[in-house]
Amino acid sequence: MMSGNTHLQTWVSRETKERFTAIARAQGISESALLKRLVEVLIGPAVAGEPTFTPDQSVLPSGRISVRLRADDLLLLRERAIARGMPRSTYISLLVRSHLRRLAPLPDVELKALKHAIGEVSAIGRNLNQIARAVNLGDSAAAVTRADVHALLRACTGLRDAVKALVNRNLDSWEAGYETTLP
Repeated sequence: MMSGNTHLQTWVSRETKERFTAIARAQGISESALLKRLVEVLIGPAVAGEPTFTPDQSVLPSGRISVRLRADDLLLLRERAIARGMPRSTYISLLVRSHLRRLAPLPDVELKALKHAIGEVSAIGRNLNQIARAVNLGDSAAAVTRADVHALLRACTGLRDAVKALVNRNLDSWEAGYETTLP
């Protein structure tokens, strides 16, 4: 203990103490060091020139940061990144961006499939418009047969099933990873 310093203590609930201990461990410091940092952030340093805790305000031009994860979280990360068909770092970047900006990220493959589906729906819509226009004009040469209607229905059903499968794969990929057993 440095001369001129004194001891600061308080009483808190067991739950608060456990949470505080977990935060200190996560930062790799003692509970005492964390408490000192918090007090100094609140009221400033006691002695001029004494180092204080200030959150890192700098932003690296590369945008790179380093994160330490628990082993079981790394396993889940690996599995979910594989399920999404992307590198772990890209998956983490998408997760952070989606959380910070409240976005729902879609991998390029899934976005491409959805754009293709939109194109198919547009084509079906154009065909239906042409059929309706011909029927309204009384064009008997453009009469719609039962087979035509069934073909359009099959196309719509197939498209619906493809989009549904894509959405289900997307949802499954967010839940991919090893199973944990519940007590």
